[in-house]
Amino acid sequence: MGRKEAAIQRAARDTGLDISLQDVVDGVEDELLVIDDKYCVRFANAAMQRRVCEGTGAPLGRRCYEVFQCRDKPCSSPLWECPLRSVLERGVGTTVIHHDHSLEGDKYVRVTAYPLRDSSGNVKAILELRRNVTAERELETQILRRHHQLLALSHISSAVSGLRDLDAVLRIALDNVLEIINGAIGGILLLDNDTKTLRYRVHRGLSAKYAEDMRTPLGEGIAGKVAQTGEPMLLEDISKDPRTAHPDLISAEGIKGFISVPLKAKDKVVGVMNVASHVAGRFGADDVSLLNSIGDYLGTTIEQARLYERLARAGERYRDLLKHALTTQEQERKRIARELHDETSQALTSLTLSLMAIIGMAEMKGFGDAEFMEKLKTTHSYAVYAGNEIVKLMKELRPTLLDELGMPAAIHRYAKDTLQAQGINVSAEFIGTEQRLPPEIEVTLFRIAQGVMGNILEHSGAKNVSIKLECNASECVLIIKDDGKGFDVSKLTQVEPGGRGAGLFTMRERLSLLGGTGRIESKPGQGTKIIAKVPLVRDVEGEEDKSINS
Repeated sequence: MGRKEAAIQRAARDTGLDISLQDVVDGVEDELLVIDDKYCVRFANAAMQRRVCEGTGAPLGRRCYEVFQCRDKPCSSPLWECPLRSVLERGVGTTVIHHDHSLEGDKYVRVTAYPLRDSSGNVKAILELRRNVTAERELETQILRRHHQLLALSHISSAVSGLRDLDAVLRIALDNVLEIINGAIGGILLLDNDTKTLRYRVHRGLSAKYAEDMRTPLGEGIAGKVAQTGEPMLLEDISKDPRTAHPDLISAEGIKGFISVPLKAKDKVVGVMNVASHVAGRFGADDVSLLNSIGDYLGTTIEQARLYERLARAGERYRDLLKHALTTQEQERKRIARELHDETSQALTSLTLSLMAIIGMAEMKGFGDAEFMEKLKTTHSYAVYAGNEIVKLMKELRPTLLDELGMPAAIHRYAKDTLQAQGINVSAEFIGTEQRLPPEIEVTLFRIAQGVMGNILEHSGAKNVSIKLECNASECVLIIKDDGKGFDVSKLTQVEPGGRGAGLFTMRERLSLLGGTGRIESKPGQGTKIIAKVPLVRDVEGEEDKSINS
């Protein structure tokens, strides 16, 4: 009797129980086996004895590989390597995991072997403890598969992050998918909601004719069924599948192994991604799982890119409408100013001169009605006042200086007439403005200056205003600064019902039409500074996509 068994029996006597080592290990779920250096079984618990090969009888005294593996020689590759010799020679335990094929199905078994020594310390046998770790192995496989999927998603997410062009998103995503699965053939088909038809938007490894002719109605063919059901499909050889909608095209391309997965955005299928191979059976369930996860991400990315495209088109329409509105506004200003000059102003001038002539004639003839003469002179004064107001209005609408002498002179004159006339000190500095600028830039900067000076006069309470306009080969910068009461810029987020803020927002819109920028710096009690920048050269065609991985 061994020392462990003796200890167990002593413990049993102490508790009043009649048990043996066999009783204890038979209750263990794991398989336990003791074999000597001749592979003979010296001990086996009940779990291990249930593995005895049919027709071999009791295992004790028999060779382990005969009664448990149904073999005529010790276990070795490719089955698995028996640990007996290694433990006997090295005198230390070892653990191996081997793939066990049995009638119950494939499973993984972890075998831990310990040396058993005699009283002299010599290893005479080994104890094997066998545990079924199939569940743990499957869980580990699932964790690894999920980790692989997350890494793939992260890789693709990083690749397309920041891209807003739909074709660029699809090209980069497809290239990354093919790289991840080590493939060379694939494509992404998008669903046209109007025609309910799928067609290739990007593809790799496929002929142009195949991609052009492969237009699949929803519900037809492999891709059509995937788009309709929202479920992926794995085909060992698509060329032999009767469900294909274009067998001739597929045969001409030599496509065999095939995966088709839906691209979803909020459970709505927006397209299908196909990955193919010239080799049948090239793909497996793991590939489908991976591509399906990528498909869910790509569907959302595609929908976002489409939304951005629609938003960009709406922005372009808005800018076109705004540009048209501002252009029409300027043309209308010029028309009204011209009509005021040609008709109203001349009529008032004629009226004023006529009244002056009448007053002169009456005075020469000694007309004696003093009250009548007073009313006549008052009427003349009103006519002169109306004429002056018309002139001011014409300057507001379209200063003649802007057309005749250019923007700097027009801004300076407007500042004097508007601000300096109200007791506000004005200083102006113009650098690099000797040459005339394009008309749209001159009008934009003048209107911005006009709007800013109107705000200063109405809201700021300033005593001093400085104007600086500096132009170089690349841009013009207009800076208007006052020492007024200032305001909290962060609170000006929209146009107020009374119209406050409209001028500042209009300024930004005018600048954006020319590719310029505007900035307001102000704090309560510290005055206000307006900075407007307009580029003089803007190479739109040369602009590049500065997004990540462009």
